Amino acid sequence: MPAKPQSKDLSSLFTEATKRRRSSPLKPLLKYMLADPTLVSLGAGLPHPDTFPFISVTATVAEAGKSATDASARHLDVAIAARTPTAATEGLERFLQYGNGRGVPSYAKFAQEHTERVHSPLYDDWDVVVSAGNTDAFVKALMLFCQSGDTLIVDEWTYPAIIETVGPMNIGMAPVQMDNEGIVPVALDLLCKNWSATSTAPRPRVVYMIPTAQNPTGATMSLQRKQAIYEVAQKHDLVIIEDDPYYYLQFGEYKPASETADSEDRYSDLPGVTALIPSLLSMDTDGRVIRLDSFSKILAPGLRCGWVTAPRYMTDKIQFHNETSVQQPAGLSQAIVSKLINEHWGHEGWERHLVQIQRDYAMRRDRFVELCQQYLKGKVEFTVPNAGMFLWFRVLLSEEAQKRPGVMQEVFDSMIANHVLLVPGHLFSPLGATPEVLSKPFVRAAFSYASIDDFETAISRLAQALKPFTG
Repeated sequence: MPAKPQSKDLSSLFTEATKRRRSSPLKPLLKYMLADPTLVSLGAGLPHPDTFPFISVTATVAEAGKSATDASARHLDVAIAARTPTAATEGLERFLQYGNGRGVPSYAKFAQEHTERVHSPLYDDWDVVVSAGNTDAFVKALMLFCQSGDTLIVDEWTYPAIIETVGPMNIGMAPVQMDNEGIVPVALDLLCKNWSATSTAPRPRVVYMIPTAQNPTGATMSLQRKQAIYEVAQKHDLVIIEDDPYYYLQFGEYKPASETADSEDRYSDLPGVTALIPSLLSMDTDGRVIRLDSFSKILAPGLRCGWVTAPRYMTDKIQFHNETSVQQPAGLSQAIVSKLINEHWGHEGWERHLVQIQRDYAMRRDRFVELCQQYLKGKVEFTVPNAGMFLWFRVLLSEEAQKRPGVMQEVFDSMIANHVLLVPGHLFSPLGATPEVLSKPFVRAAFSYASIDDFETAISRLAQALKPFTG
C-alpha cells in the first residue's frame, strides 16, 4: 500500500493569536513522569491521588445493541477502580488527575481507532484531540482561523449556539442559500467569487456546516453534494468545520407502515457504520476539514465528551487551547466511556449500539411523519429527513395571514395557547430578527424528546393551533 501524503500546510491562514499559541509551560514536563516510572517528581504541582476520596466508580449499562428500557437486556457493571489499571484502560486515579489537554490515552486511542475504521483519512499526519462536546470544539476550531472583524460562512439557517458564539467575538456571518441537502455549492462559489466586490471585510477563510441532519432543517448532504462542496472549498482555499453530531443517526428513507408487512423488516437495513454516507473528512486530501465528533447524541449529552480530527499541527493548537481552558473532558466521563467501549463493548459492540440508536430514531421519525401526514395536510410543507431529530415545517399561511405583520408571532402564541411548543424559525437565522426574517413561515419540530405516545396529542394540537392561519 503506498504511503499516504502529508496534509497541505494551511497555517498561513491562522490568526495571529493561533500563531502565538504555545503549550502551557508546565504541561510538557508531564512526559518525563509518564516515560520514567522510577522518576521522583518534585516538580509537578499535582494533588496526590491518596487525597482523592473516590475508591471506585460503577455505571450499570445495557448490553450493546439493547435499549436501557428493554427488559430483556443484560446489565453490565462498568466498574473502574483506583490503582487497578488494565491492559486497555488506566486506573481511576489517572482519569481524575490533571492531563495534558489531549485526553486520557485510552479514551483518545478509541477515538483515533474509530476514526480510522469509519473515516480512514486520506493524509498521513491526521490526529485527534479531545473536546468537551462539539460546542467547545467549535469555539476552538473557529479561533484557529477567525478573529474580530473576520467573517464565518454559514447555512442560511443554522444552530443558534453558533450565532451566539460568533456575535460577541465580532465575527460576522455570511449565510449561504440552502436546499433539501444543505448548502448549495453554486451559491457558496458565488459568495466567495464575488466577495471583494460586495464586502470590505477580509475574505472568509472558514465555512461551518452540519452536513448530516442539519439543525434546524434536518437536511442531509449526499455524497455528490459533499464532493461538490469540497471542490468549492479547494477552489477558494476554505477550511471546512464539519460539525457532525448526528452522523450516526442516519436511518434511511421513510417507508410508510402500509408498505411493510412486518415492523422488524422495516428496520432491517439500517446503515450501522458500514453504509453511512461518507464524511467530508473521508474525502479530504488537503487536510482542510476539521471534523467535530461528539458522544452527546449517541451516549448522553451530560458526559460532555467528544473529539476533533484534523491535521496534527491544528490539533496541537487545540490541545494548547484546552490546556488553558477546560484542560480536558471531565475525568469521570472519560473513565466511564473508555472502560465501557474499550473493555466491555469493543468496536463491534459500539457499532451494535449505534444500530440500536438508529432503530430508535427511525421508529420515532416514522411515527411522527405518519401523524404529520394525517393531521397537517394543507397546513405545512416539509421534507422527510433520513437522519437526525428534526422536521422543518413551512407553514402554509393563507393569503390574508401573509399580509399581516407579525403573523408568525401570532402562530407561536397560538401554539402555546394550544399547549404545544415548536421553535420559531427566526431563532436560527444568522441575519437576526429583522422584519423580513420574522415574517418567514418556518418552525422546527423535534421528534427526539417527547414520548412516542404523546406524538399524536402534540400534532393534533399543532393542527388546531395552525387552523386560523392556513387556507
